[in-house]
Amino acid sequence: QVQLVESEGGLVQAGGSLRLSCAASGSIFSINAMGWYRQAPGKQRELVAAITSGGGTNYADSVKGRFTISRDNAKNTVYLQMNSLKPEDTAVYYCNARCRLAYGGIQDYWGQGTQVTVSS
Repeated sequence: QVQLVESEGGLVQAGGSLRLSCAASGSIFSINAMGWYRQAPGKQRELVAAITSGGGTNYADSVKGRFTISRDNAKNTVYLQMNSLKPEDTAVYYCNARCRLAYGGIQDYWGQGTQVTVSS
C-alpha cells in the first residue's frame, strides 16, 4: 500500500506565492516520475509540472517561468513552488507518483488533492 499526503493549499492574493509538498510512503522500492496536476471547476484535470527521478522537468505553458517543481528522492517528496500566482491558477491540485513497488510492479498513485485559491 502506498499513500501520498499533500500539504495544505490556501488562499493567496494575485501575485503571491505558495509552496505545496507531497510525501509518498509505503511499500515503495523507488519512484519514477512525480508530478502535479490541477483541476478547476468545470474543467478537466491537467498536468501542471512533472519531474523524473533524474531531475528532468516538464511544465505546462501556462506556468512556465512562474512555477518550479523539485523533489527530494531521499524523502520521496515532491514540491511545487508557485510564484506570481494568478486567479486562473485557482484549482484543486493533486500530486501523482509512478511507483515501483517493493513487491514488484509499477503503479500510479494520487494525493488527496488540496485547494489553491488565488484572489484578484
